[in-house]
Formats: sequence, structure tokens, C-alpha cells
Amino acid sequence: MRVDKAAVLAVGAAVSCVTCVVLVAGDVHGVLGDTDPGRVASWLFGVVRFTAEAGAVVAVGALAFAAFVVPAGRARELTADAYAAVRLAAGAATAWAVASAAAVPLSAGDASGQPPAVVWAHLGELVAATEEPKAWLCSAVAASVVAVGARSTLTWPVAVLWFGVGVLGLLPPVVAGHVSVGAWHDLATDAVVWHVPAAAVWVGSVVALRGFLRRPGAANREQVLRRYRRLSAVCLVVLVLSGSVVGLVTAGPGGLWSGYGLLLAVKVTVCGLVPLVRRRWEATRPLGAELVVLGVALGASVGLTHLVPPSWLVARPSVQQTVLGYELPDPPSAAGLLLGWRLDLVLGVGALLLATGYLVGVRRLRARGDAWPVGRTAAWVAGCAVVLVVTSSGLGRFAPGTFSLHMVSHMALNMLGPVLLVLGGPITLALRTLPSAPRAWLVALVHCRATRIVAHPAVAAVVFVGSFYLLYFSDLFGEAMRFHWAHQVMNLHFLVSGYVFYWLVIGVDRPPRPLPHLARLGLLFAVMPFHAFFGVILMNTRGVIAETYYRHLALPWVPDLLTDQRLGGGIAWAAGELPMLVVVIALLRQWATADRREATRLDRRLDSGDDDRIAAYNAMLADLAGRRD
Repeated sequence: MRVDKAAVLAVGAAVSCVTCVVLVAGDVHGVLGDTDPGRVASWLFGVVRFTAEAGAVVAVGALAFAAFVVPAGRARELTADAYAAVRLAAGAATAWAVASAAAVPLSAGDASGQPPAVVWAHLGELVAATEEPKAWLCSAVAASVVAVGARSTLTWPVAVLWFGVGVLGLLPPVVAGHVSVGAWHDLATDAVVWHVPAAAVWVGSVVALRGFLRRPGAANREQVLRRYRRLSAVCLVVLVLSGSVVGLVTAGPGGLWSGYGLLLAVKVTVCGLVPLVRRRWEATRPLGAELVVLGVALGASVGLTHLVPPSWLVARPSVQQTVLGYELPDPPSAAGLLLGWRLDLVLGVGALLLATGYLVGVRRLRARGDAWPVGRTAAWVAGCAVVLVVTSSGLGRFAPGTFSLHMVSHMALNMLGPVLLVLGGPITLALRTLPSAPRAWLVALVHCRATRIVAHPAVAAVVFVGSFYLLYFSDLFGEAMRFHWAHQVMNLHFLVSGYVFYWLVIGVDRPPRPLPHLARLGLLFAVMPFHAFFGVILMNTRGVIAETYYRHLALPWVPDLLTDQRLGGGIAWAAGELPMLVVVIALLRQWATADRREATRLDRRLDSGDDDRIAAYNAMLADLAGRRD
């Protein structure tokens, strides 16, 4: 087995970068009033963190390479080249899992400032009291699942499944780190949700592509290189934009000239040099220099997690900034709700991208002379607008502060937005406009086993309705509101669960298990009472839901939390009526249209004399006549 010198140099450069940062920075805990666990413990945590992140990016990037860069085989089976990348991902995920498990006690010591001996004696208490060790534990579980699952993966949809699990496993240590603290942490947390997966896909695909090129007999080299260049270009743009947001929030304008800012500049500069390095050495040393450069960038990223962000030392954040990321000093007004925008970098940007992609698809379809209903376009754009307004306008700013406005956003994301989106028929449009390879990916995803399970009518209905009761009538809502990332997961759940349910009821796109119109109507009427009961229960509840969270936030213009909660219950009870009316009208219209089409088809058969029932009747008469003879 040949040793990859470029990979060795990349690892060595990254570890050297981490070591220099730990040694030069000195005691970074003292400026925050914490005790120092010691240089050895800090260096060891940095090396273990680099090992975990390196294993994670290679695992995720190799799975992305296998799923989206290597040409697919027949019958959704992985080709030999894709299978080799999946095996690489399995090995990298094993290292990721081991290093993440080792990072649990080390991160507990780093967060508490305790030496290893004290940490081991009180590990359970320290893990329960701090968030980052829990995050590393979640990452270790996700990495273990990927490591075990990837070893037996032979089909493309399963590889995509492990890719998704890997991306989810990347995020916990990051969203629980520096970006989750202080003013503007909501924007920083959203930015790293884009930043980290893009970095993982880029770096990991470089490693997988290098192995692909070094393997004799690899097929479709030019096509693979072309797809990789497109993928890396997208990743570079995402990294630059999201990294700029994270850097400005953590460093602040005044901290750009500090050691933290200089290390951040090194990372940005190194990433910017990649296109130049690629052109210079692509012919003689393909991807070797690029891999080394990206290794330095990864080492700089790990070094940044060891340093104290300068924004922490400028001003002490208020309680509202600590919880929300921003201040809400005044009650909501019409002007504040309409003009007080704060762009949601996950759902808001996602809505803009989805609307833009849809309009590009419609334009491409019409450019070749094909028609597309205007109503579908209007429905999709309106649905994206609902998501954008609910998450990024003044409503999105005030929703985490009061239960009533939160319920407005909940109902809009769960009932109004999905109804409009499913009427847009995005899957049908994509199948008519995408190139052959992405179209095959989409077909495989729509008809894979995971989609069939999620889109099963019983599962979709239970998740759509049951999540209301599970979230609000347990401690889950109060815990989720404490963290911005958890609040985003909650909003995403509202949107996706609503989309899946209404896809089955009135969706233009054909689901994996199509239902007859009568069954759709019955499914809709089956869930309607549960929504009404939920609102009634909220209006009659005597205890305050998530009381600790709202008491800690202490907005002066919300004097009575119980009254505001009952108002939210009334909103939940009343807000479901209009979307349900739209759904019933759309369903009845689709039913009538389907009946007219069936009647027209039957008339054509009768006019042409080609009707199965008439043919069967004539055959029966002929058979009887033959028997009499």
C-alpha cells in the first residue's frame, strides 16, 4: 500500500498549526476568569479535535464524492469507484467516532478549566453541566452509525442516507462552540450551518478524488474531474460568504487585528490560494498541493476554536443578547413587524434559493416551448415568501420572545407555507428541467425506502399532529428555546412535517404511495379535530409552558405570560381554519378535474370502439355462441 505523501504533509501542517497556536496563545482561560487546564491538556484536546474533524470531513466528503461526483451505475447500485469512496468514508468515520469519544472528557476539562485528574473524577457532573461535551457525544454516535452503515452500503440511496447522517453529525460541536455565545450569535450559528458542511464536502472530496486518480483503471476521469471542479467552486463561494459572517461576529471589527483576526486571515488567504495552486500544479501534481493547502486551513480552523473570540472581550452581552442574539426593548408594532428585518441565514436564505431555482426551471422550460401553469409558479413563490417573511421579518425577530407570536410563526410554517409549496409541484418541474444525472438522483430519492416510510400516510399524519402535543406538553419546548440551533430545528420540523402531510393530501407531485381522493379527504378530516383540540387545550392550560425560559428573558412589555399563552392557543385554534379551507377547496378541485379527465378518456374509448368492458362483454357473447354451436 503506497503512502500518500500529500496527505501526510497536510496532516503534519495542520498539527503544527494547532501546536503553534496552543503554545503561542498561552493561558486563554485567564482572560475570562477561568482556570487553565494546562498546556498539555489544551494541546491534546486540539490534536484530538483535529483528528475528529479530519475524520469527519473525509467521511462526509467521500460520501458526497461517491453519491454526486462519480457517475452512477445501473439499478441504483454503486460502481466500483463509488464503492471505494464509501469504504474510505467508513474508515474515516471510525477514526471520527473514536476521536469524538475521546474529545468528550477533554472538552469537559477545557470548558471547566479543570486538569484531567479532576475531570475523570467528576466526568458525569461536568458533562451534565456543559454543552460541548454533550455535542461531542452526539457526534460520536452519528460517526459510529456512519462507520457501521457505510461498510455494508451497496446502493446509491443508502450512501446518500449516510451522507445526511454525517452532515448532521458534523454540526453539534460547532453550533455548541464559540458561535453560540453573545450578541449576534443567531447569525453566526446559521452561518456555520452552511460553512462546515461546505468545508467537509470540499476537503473530503479532494481526498476521495486523489484516491480515485491514483487507482489504475478508474473510468470517466474527465467527467469526474469536471463534476469535482463545479462542486468545489460552489463550496468555495459558500465558504467565503459564510466565513465572512462568522468572522465578523466572532472577531468584531476591532478584533480583526488581534491574533484571532490574523489566524482568521490566514485561513481565508489559504482558501483563496486554492484556485491558483490548482492551476499551477494540476498537471504535475494533481490535487497534492491543494490537499496540503486545505490541511493548513483545517488546522487554522481548529486553532481558532482554542482562542477567545475578541467580541467576547469588548462588551458584556445583555440577557436578551445572550438568549436571542439581539435586543427586544420595545413591544411589536406594525412598523416593527414589517420593517424590522433580520435575515434568517438558514430558512430565509433557503427560501430565496428555492424560489430562484424554481423560476430558473420555469424559464428553462418555457425557453424550449413547453408550458407550465402560472398558478403553480404563483403558489411556489408565495410559499417561499411565507417562509421568508415568517423567519426573517419583524415577525421572525419577535417570535422567540413571546408565545403568541411564536404560535403565529408555527402555524404559518406548518400549515400555510407547506400548502402553497406542495401546490407548486417542484418535483415535477425538476424532473422536466434537470439534466439526466440529477434527474436520476431525484427519482431514486423519491422512491427509496426512507422516503416511502416518511411519506406513509399513517406516519405523516402522526408526525404532523403528534409533534404538537409532544413538543408543547413536555419539557422539550422549553429546552429547545434556550438554543438558537434547537429553535431552527424546530422551525425546520414544522415546515418539513407540514410539507410531507400536504404532499399526500393535495400535492401536485406524485407521492410514493398515491391515495384515492376519498382517502385523502378522510385523512384530512381525521387530523382536523386534533388541531382544534390542541388550541383549546392551550387556552385552558393553567401553567406557563417554558416558564423558566420566558422568565429569564424577562421582556418588560409581556407582563402576563399566561395571558399571552392563552392568546397563542386562540391563534392556534383559529389559524388552522383558513389553510384547511384552502386545502379542502384544492382537494375537491383536483378530484373534480381527475373525474373529468377519466370521463373524457372513457368517452374517447367509447367513440373509438376500444373499451375493455365492451370487449370483454363481446368476448363472453362469442364464447356462449360457440358453446351452443
